[in-house]
Amino acid sequence: MRIGELAERAGTTTRALRYYESRGLLPARRDAQGHRSYDERDLRLLRQIRTLRDFGFELEETRPFVECLRAGHPEGDSCPASLAVYRRKLDQLDALIGELRAVREQVGAQLVRAEQAREALAVDAEVPGGPEPRCELGGQQR
Repeated sequence: MRIGELAERAGTTTRALRYYESRGLLPARRDAQGHRSYDERDLRLLRQIRTLRDFGFELEETRPFVECLRAGHPEGDSCPASLAVYRRKLDQLDALIGELRAVREQVGAQLVRAEQAREALAVDAEVPGGPEPRCELGGQQR
């Protein structure tokens, strides 16, 4: 099949295919007229790349999976190098999840503080001579 058909079937662009080719992830075969030529194996490689990219893998991280498929394995993640990439990605995700949890705790604490401050203002506003509630958004008082 030609590059346009492969791109369409893989759900990507011809530009992306040429880039993958330049990075050595997609074979560069040419037909007698000099046109790029692809087959179902190439489509399988592309689907593996696209799936991993959709999961957040960097392009270079897809290489072991592609090489595993090229070596004739039934799945791109059945080789030790692919499993090592999975492990590294899980470690990265765990670290990010930890960072997000810490940020969430900080934001939650800020929310509690802000709600308590707001409640204190509301109580003071009910006391004669207490401060008048106001909104300071956009620098305008209401």
